[in-house]
Amino acid sequence: MNTDRNSLVAGRFRGFYPVVVDVETAGFDPAKDALLEVAVVFLQTDPDGIWSPLETVSKHIQPFPGANLDKAALEFTGIDPDHPFRKEIAVPEKEALRDIFQATKRLIREHGCTRAILVGHNPAFDLSFINAAADRSGFKRNPFHPFSTFDTATLGGLAYGQTVLSRAVQAAGLEWEEEEAHSALYDSERTAELFCNIVNLWPL
Repeated sequence: MNTDRNSLVAGRFRGFYPVVVDVETAGFDPAKDALLEVAVVFLQTDPDGIWSPLETVSKHIQPFPGANLDKAALEFTGIDPDHPFRKEIAVPEKEALRDIFQATKRLIREHGCTRAILVGHNPAFDLSFINAAADRSGFKRNPFHPFSTFDTATLGGLAYGQTVLSRAVQAAGLEWEEEEAHSALYDSERTAELFCNIVNLWPL
């Protein structure tokens, strides 16, 4: 464990450990619509306090019993819940969140932080689905702050004058492949790169 590096992580955001999250869903209502994909990107710093992505965990998720699957939402994301390959690899919400929460808690401890804070592009949506799934799954200790988030739409507007994810990513000098967009894995990794670029503009 690198104590100096850990203190840089813990000290940057008042003890919060930022975790980039993107979800893909079958609608807009976290209580009724299925959560279909979750990807999280964990972050790190180097000894000079420069932030970068560390590792990614991505899960395809089985719709919870009775979940609504909105046709328009599925057409937008391109997700087919009944595709044989997807059905083979998808896991229940509880299993997906267990793995994600365990990894999150481990990194909170390793970096000397007190809690995770969700980073996302318009993150209230992502957090609402994470919280709803955690409640359905009976988790008593959700590692994420229940309502505070970091929003890369706002930060992108501040740093680059762009609030759309694709435009902010490109304004930051990063690559964007439109055909890869709207998967949780791709969007979370681009959001993580964008967040790190912006944070690195204002080192402490």
